[in-house]
Amino acid sequence: MKNMKEEMHDVETLEVETISTPERKYKILLVEDDTNFGNVLKKYLEMNDFIVELARDGKLGLAAFIKEKYDLCLLDVMMPNMDGFQLAEEIRNVDIDVPLFFLTAKNMKEDILIGYQLGADDYILKPFDSEILLSKIKAIIKRNTELIDRQNGSGKYRIGNYIFDTHHGELLKGDEKIDLQPKACALLKVLAENKNVLVNRETLLKKVWGSDSYFNGRSMDVYIAKLRKHFKEDDSVEIKTHHGFGFRLIGEINKI
Repeated sequence: MKNMKEEMHDVETLEVETISTPERKYKILLVEDDTNFGNVLKKYLEMNDFIVELARDGKLGLAAFIKEKYDLCLLDVMMPNMDGFQLAEEIRNVDIDVPLFFLTAKNMKEDILIGYQLGADDYILKPFDSEILLSKIKAIIKRNTELIDRQNGSGKYRIGNYIFDTHHGELLKGDEKIDLQPKACALLKVLAENKNVLVNRETLLKKVWGSDSYFNGRSMDVYIAKLRKHFKEDDSVEIKTHHGFGFRLIGEINKI
């Protein structure tokens, strides 16, 4: 059994086993300030057919998470600017469900408990066996995917000429694919669930942001504008604003 330090010498020769299909590659956010270790782990996961974004500290990791949608986050604990525990709290404010793994050399019981209290799915001590980490990643992604499938069926809507995949946060039209940010995906999902019905601002804000504060309201207006741009070429779909009340997603919208 090899740990990651040993695999730095022979990662090029590893045989890969994939869980992704040609239509779907799972995306991992890796936040690690050790350049060599981060690069090796990133390459290993990419060889196993994952898409991996590597951020060098907590602040850069948070910026990456807000910008993109990820299926799983691997967080180092001891990092400059923002440590892994602080980053986990910020991530949980954006997405309460995304799986979190802590990767750390800190093996104090108190630190491990903090990790789980912050909603970690696993707390993995360095050095670790890369094959075991890979198996854990596959297991948690498979579990989450199956759970969502059971709860929401296909999780797909036909919105005008687009297919909206709520599981993967994507809008699909032929060969065109638009990756939605987590908030945009959650916002569109609520509107699609209430197709052709006025959804008031307070309801949207509380469901998607957890609070109907002024600043969250301004943020929501920005996301609504972005969603409108995605549908601008489809005359059969409209996100209509009812000033002072809320929004309505109008058009041919069906769950599939």
